[in-house]
Amino acid sequence: MNIGRFHIIIFLAAAFVLQGCASVPRFTSRNERYKSESKETPPQPKEQENLDRYLNAPALETVEGAASFYADKYNGRITYNGEVYDMNGVSAAHPTYRMGTVVRVTNLSNNKSLLMRINDRMPFRPDRVIDLSLGSAKLLDIVRGGLAKVRIEVLEWGTGKN
Repeated sequence: MNIGRFHIIIFLAAAFVLQGCASVPRFTSRNERYKSESKETPPQPKEQENLDRYLNAPALETVEGAASFYADKYNGRITYNGEVYDMNGVSAAHPTYRMGTVVRVTNLSNNKSLLMRINDRMPFRPDRVIDLSLGSAKLLDIVRGGLAKVRIEVLEWGTGKN
């Protein structure tokens, strides 16, 4: 009986020691990430890409469901594809689409649509199909309600991380 307790104590002690060796979370603020590299202003989110060439592109896949948006909590953090998240920019997170996938998101209550690239991952939620940046949600008039029924049309499959 004592040998069993001894093994448990050793296991717990090792677990506590190894916990201190855990890696740093992937999501850090841009200020923390770059303050040791430079005394200058931290890098700004990249300029929005012009996606007008996709305006008349046929949809490769169409999905409808609820969209939400995310903002302050993640602003300035590094997205799944490595970009700095700009809550006022135009971007989106999806649970399964490859990074760089170009989509047209249409708010079905007012028919406003917006072209954007998927640059982040969101947790799988059966009640949501996409998370939009605050800037995207503002352009689609989703901010007031917080959620909206949308249509997502994939216009080009991304080649980035899965």
